[in-house]
Amino acid sequence: MRLTLYTDYSLRVLLYLGARNIEDLSTIKEISDAYGISKNHLMKVTHELGKLGYIETVRGRGGGIRLALKPKDIGIGKLVLQTEEDFYLVDCFNPESVGCIISPVCSLKGALNKALHAYIAVLDEYTLADFLHSKDELAALLFPDKR
Repeated sequence: MRLTLYTDYSLRVLLYLGARNIEDLSTIKEISDAYGISKNHLMKVTHELGKLGYIETVRGRGGGIRLALKPKDIGIGKLVLQTEEDFYLVDCFNPESVGCIISPVCSLKGALNKALHAYIAVLDEYTLADFLHSKDELAALLFPDKR
């Protein structure tokens, strides 16, 4: 199982915002610079995170983004399910697929489906807060100029 860059960037944005004081605003440029990733990609990611209710946007001069929820209320499993396009581990998982010739008798599909559910179940055990225990160290890496 491999997460898309979109989900990776979503997690990074939330970690960045979570490492800040809850009321502080951040800009997409700050996040882009901190991680060395495309500002254009982050604009799409933050727009979607806003639509999903994870972040809030303050417009205008001095505006920016911040978490809309407390880190303990941001479930990682749910976020991954909302940001991944699909979970077609193999072709036969895709309902639009022509399919595999052995699909009618293949037991591999059941095992892979079970593994996928276990993967999501493990992620469901975590919230953003679980990854912010080393908040000071994280902040030192993400905001070296603010120390």
